[in-house]
Amino acid sequence: MTCEIDIADHQRVTFVNPAVLRHAVESALQLEQVADAILSISIVDNAAIHRINREHLQHDYPTDVISFQLEFSRDEIPDPDCSSPELRASGARIEGEIIVSAQMAAEMASTGQWTTMNELTLYVVHGLLHICGYDDLTPEEKAVMRSRERAILGALSLVPVYPDDA
Repeated sequence: MTCEIDIADHQRVTFVNPAVLRHAVESALQLEQVADAILSISIVDNAAIHRINREHLQHDYPTDVISFQLEFSRDEIPDPDCSSPELRASGARIEGEIIVSAQMAAEMASTGQWTTMNELTLYVVHGLLHICGYDDLTPEEKAVMRSRERAILGALSLVPVYPDDA
C-alpha cells in the first residue's frame, strides 16, 4: 500500500497531535485493505466547518466531520468470497479530503467519555470510511459503519461510546 497523508491544523482551540491521526489513518487504510490513498486532513474550528457545511452541503450548522471523495477506483472487482464483504475499498485507489472540527471534538469529549484526541480520531476514521464507500443514512448502513469504526478504533486500543449506545 502506498499512501500520502497531508494534515493541516488550522485551529487554535486545542492541541492536536498529527502523528496520532496519521497512525490512525494508516491503520484504517491497512484494515480496509486500500491499495493506494491520497488524503488531505484539515483540522478546523466550529466556525470554519460551519462555513464549509453551509457552502458545500447547504447545511447551516457546525458539524463534527465532512468528507469529500475525490477518487475511488479499482483495477478489478474484489473477490466475492473475501473473508470480510464489508471491506468496500479493498484493493481500491482512493483520494479524498477530510475536514474535522477540533472544537466539536473538545466539546463532545468534555462529556467524560474520552479525550479530545480520541474524539478527533473517531471523526477522522468516520470521514475516511465515507471516502472508502461506507455511509450511515439507513439503520443498516449505520450499523455496518459503526462496526468498521469499532474494528479500526479497537485496533488502536480505543473503544468508542456513541450517544445512542446508552
